[in-house]
Amino acid sequence: VRLESIGAEDIVDHNPRLILGLIWTIILRFQIQEIEIDVVSVRDEENESSEKKSAKDALLLWCQRKTHGYQHVHITDFTNSWRSGLGFNALIHSHRPDLFDYNSLMPGRNIENLNHAFDVAERELGIPQLLDAEDIDTARPDEKSILTYVASYYHTFARMKSEQKGGKRIANIVNKLMDADKKKMQFEHLITNLLSWIRAKTVELEKRNFPNSVEGIQGELLAFKEYRTVEKPPKYKERSEIEALYFHVNTLLKSLNQPHYTPQEGKMINDIEKAWQRLENAEHNREVALRDELLRQEKLEQLNFKFEKKSVLREGYLNEMIQVLTDP
Repeated sequence: VRLESIGAEDIVDHNPRLILGLIWTIILRFQIQEIEIDVVSVRDEENESSEKKSAKDALLLWCQRKTHGYQHVHITDFTNSWRSGLGFNALIHSHRPDLFDYNSLMPGRNIENLNHAFDVAERELGIPQLLDAEDIDTARPDEKSILTYVASYYHTFARMKSEQKGGKRIANIVNKLMDADKKKMQFEHLITNLLSWIRAKTVELEKRNFPNSVEGIQGELLAFKEYRTVEKPPKYKERSEIEALYFHVNTLLKSLNQPHYTPQEGKMINDIEKAWQRLENAEHNREVALRDELLRQEKLEQLNFKFEKKSVLREGYLNEMIQVLTDP
């Protein structure tokens, strides 16, 4: 039917041939013509090319791909290939295998199989039943009717696929946002604990109430060495992990086009840097103070030893003098 030959008077005069031709042209334009499938064909061993199929051929190829491997289904056209009803059921099952057991369908029961497919498509997928089983189970089914109905399957499943992709993208974004929030909480927990340890340890290192003996100072030096070699290294590693976690959170937020994460006042990365620097200063000063105190205590011990030695000598001398004076 040539569209330019259709006029308003043809519709008013109820010209069935022209009106049906116009309706088919509209269906072809909006329901079928937009269907395109890329077909990769190997022309030689080195070069590959991709070609576009016509709407009808593309839809046929799509049907063949989706029903490949299903028993008793051989789609070669839009007429007799669909008569058994198994082709429609295979199309549905390939996309939604959860809806029914394909193997329960029996070849040869055309009307039953057709009605099963039409019912499932309408009830579960929202595809209107445009055809009756009796229209398909004939010697020569109408090609345009089947083509139009199968196109509705294509658009329905294409929309479902698009919605699933969109849903997965949204779910992925939500999961990443939840992960970012979880890591924010983890960051705040870790930085709070580390800052508490740094500040408490800094206060401890700044104390100067040293024991008043060489043995006591040596014990303090041993404890200081244990702090530096055993207690401090894991905290330094923890500091590095906190910094890495902070940058990871902001990298994740940036990839999601979210605002930069800024921790609350007193719990920022530079707060750790400042606190750690004070800890390093306190550590250095304590080491110097301990070594100075050890030298002082050792000098005092030496002086005490000399004093005791002289005291013993003087005591012996006095005892001898007393004995001489008391002898008759």
